[in-house]
Amino acid sequence: MAKLKPWEVDDELWAVIEPLLPRRPRRVRHPGRKRLDDRLALQGILFVLHTGIAWEHLPQELGYGSGMTCWRRLDEWNRAGVWQRLHEILLDRLRSADVLDLSRAAVDSSQIRALKGGRRPARPRSIEDGPEASTT
Repeated sequence: MAKLKPWEVDDELWAVIEPLLPRRPRRVRHPGRKRLDDRLALQGILFVLHTGIAWEHLPQELGYGSGMTCWRRLDEWNRAGVWQRLHEILLDRLRSADVLDLSRAAVDSSQIRALKGGRRPARPRSIEDGPEASTT
């Protein structure tokens, strides 16, 4: 069996992710272009995130669609809450398997709301006595 690349999604993980993705029914009257398969779009997203390339440089030869398609799908899934639900499911599975080690976890303050706000910075003090004319 061939080893999967880091951005390729195996069947077991796909079985967890697929039910979380929103369904977009195809229009009957004016169907337009067929939508890229969600699994391929996910692999395109993971490829860009893994390699760090710009979205517009996603190689078409990989079959993951265009970078813009993958970026739009990422945004659509983000707005639908897919990533948050996936995160919760994976954390639950790790906890139940007793392989989650939180001893090395860090809390990023950008994720915690400051309900009362921060202190306002003090006004800069002048080094001269009295006001000066503006130089701008």
